[in-house]
Amino acid sequence: MIDRKRVTAELSEQNSAFQSHLGYRLTHWDVGYARIEQSIEPFLMNRIGIPHGGNYGVILDTAMGFSGVYTGNAEQRAYAVTLSLNVQFIAPARGKMLFAEAETLGGGKRVFFAEGRITDEDGRLVAHGSGSFQRRESA
Repeated sequence: MIDRKRVTAELSEQNSAFQSHLGYRLTHWDVGYARIEQSIEPFLMNRIGIPHGGNYGVILDTAMGFSGVYTGNAEQRAYAVTLSLNVQFIAPARGKMLFAEAETLGGGKRVFFAEGRITDEDGRLVAHGSGSFQRRESA
C-alpha cells in the first residue's frame, strides 16, 4: 500500500448508525483516494461461514464514494450518491480484517467514476468493484 494521508480529527465525521452497526471506519482519505477498514465479526458471516457479499458491496460503495468527495476542509464538505455499483467476488476472505481501498478514475464536476478493491489481512484480493457517483454539496 502506498503511504496515504490518515483521516484527521478535523475531517472525521460522526459514524452513521448503519456504519456503527457494521463496524467499518474511514481511516485514510485524500484527493481521489479513500480507505475503509473493518473487523470481520460473526454477524457479517453468511451461511457458509465467510463474510457476506453484501458487506463487500457496502464497504466498496462507501470507499469509492469517499474517494471522489475529499475537500480537505471540514467547513466545505461534499457528499456522494451512488448512481451505479458493480462488484466482483474474487475469493473468500481469511483472517480478522478487511481493507477496502478506492480511487477516483475520472469524471466531471458532478459525476465521477471510481474503482475499489478489498483485501484481507494477508493482502489477498477478495473483491473488486467499480461505480459511478454524483457529487453533492449537501446531504
